[in-house]
Amino acid sequence: MLLHEFRPGRLLAGLTALALAALYAGDLAGAWTTPWYAVVPVLCGGLGTAALATWVAYRIRRRSARSRSSESTGAPASSSGSQAIR
Repeated sequence: MLLHEFRPGRLLAGLTALALAALYAGDLAGAWTTPWYAVVPVLCGGLGTAALATWVAYRIRRRSARSRSSESTGAPASSSGSQAIR
């Protein structure tokens, strides 16, 4: 059993942040030279991909919830009658 549901958009946003950190850490260590404007395409591409993954996951969850609700029997939540309006 999972403790929480999987969020692929958050995973991709975190990986984007880690990639940017690694990119500039390599520049700081002197392994390579990274121009200052390299953050723009990496950040925009990563966050755009994260947004797309979030949208797709939302649509999948919504579709599966809709199919589960249509399979219900329609029984009332309580059949004891204790919540009846007098």
